Amino acid sequence: MDIQAFADRRARLLRTMGRGVAVIPTAPERVRNRDSHYPYRHDSYFYYLSGFTEPEAAVVLVAGDAPQTLLFCREKDPDKEVWDGFRHGPEAARDTFGFDAALPIGSLDEKLPELLAGQPVLHYSLGHDAEWDDRLVAALNRVRANVRNGAHAPAEIRDVHVELDEMRLIKDAREIDDMRRAADISAAAHRRAMRATAPGRFEYEIEAELMHEFRRCGAQAPAYSPIVAGGANACILHYVGNSQSLQDGDLLLIDAGCEIDSYAADITRTFPVGGKFSPAQRDVYELVLAAQQAAIARIVPGNAWDAPHEAAVRVLAQGMRDLKLLAGSVDGIIESGAYRRFFMHRTGHWLGMDVHDAGEYKVDGQWRPLQPGMTLTVEPGCYIRAADDVPPALRNIGVRIEDNALVTAAGCEILTAAVPNTVGEIEALMAQD
Repeated sequence: MDIQAFADRRARLLRTMGRGVAVIPTAPERVRNRDSHYPYRHDSYFYYLSGFTEPEAAVVLVAGDAPQTLLFCREKDPDKEVWDGFRHGPEAARDTFGFDAALPIGSLDEKLPELLAGQPVLHYSLGHDAEWDDRLVAALNRVRANVRNGAHAPAEIRDVHVELDEMRLIKDAREIDDMRRAADISAAAHRRAMRATAPGRFEYEIEAELMHEFRRCGAQAPAYSPIVAGGANACILHYVGNSQSLQDGDLLLIDAGCEIDSYAADITRTFPVGGKFSPAQRDVYELVLAAQQAAIARIVPGNAWDAPHEAAVRVLAQGMRDLKLLAGSVDGIIESGAYRRFFMHRTGHWLGMDVHDAGEYKVDGQWRPLQPGMTLTVEPGCYIRAADDVPPALRNIGVRIEDNALVTAAGCEILTAAVPNTVGEIEALMAQD
């Protein structure tokens, strides 16, 4: 872990703030049922500034002439460590993570009014967590109650996530290394899943192959619930039941990626359960692949965020017309939005610590220009649900192909290229013993 990188981010945010106090809490632990909790995962904004992964913690930054970086965290407790594992405690956390000071989280409610008094701005994301909203409001009201003694509360509240979103959009070298590792592990899991797929197996068995490879290679968790969708299930965009048996003659769509050291990969591949594409499946698959290649060609610094999507849509619209799914001119199909019957989502999204990562897509009403260091997915699809006006050979074919792209000075680098994506490559891999 590069502690200096986290310190540099805090310093950058302090400069951007100018004056005021920022409060960035981590995520709470959540009870699953009775006394069992969901697996804990820290808040991404909090981790981005701290590198600290324990629950019950907050970063507080004081900007101005004498800036301060403060970490509030759990106290050292040997008895609880017996049950729940290691805790840094404030003193060790301060030294390990490079804060000016670290204090017990239990003291935060007392310290907040003191920190806020006399400050012009509170930098905090209202509405993100109701319990933290209440804590901050209570602290502000305690300052206001002391107005007769000359205290004054911040007159303005600014969403600290706005500045952090801009920072998180451009990945540094360490972040890119983490994303390459997540991509490599996820690619190995997809290759394993392809080799393991056969008629008669169940979707959950293939999901288990993915999860095994994630953990075997050191990933801490899946970045999201894996989609393992055979046959018609592939036409359900967020299908996560993963419970059906796989049939010869069907396609299998897998959308899965791992998280390692807080950074995600997000890969989708679609391939034949029996190892060979039918002619109709091949036609749809190669259409989606051509759309993806057209989109990737538009991932160039200076191009608008929407340029890859526009390129993919034009290829898909032409293909849907050629396959007799839609009628009319390509321009008409695009202008009317008729293509959305078979391609109803965008061609990509930001990727990073969150699988749908932070950052606005438009600035001042215009699509944001792509810049080196941005990371995004490229995932066109074609989902043909059964209907009377759909050619029988195309019914219940769902195809999505998704890769992860890093914008570079010259264009883009596909981080997930290690997963086969052509018909020939997929059939060859599935034919291996």
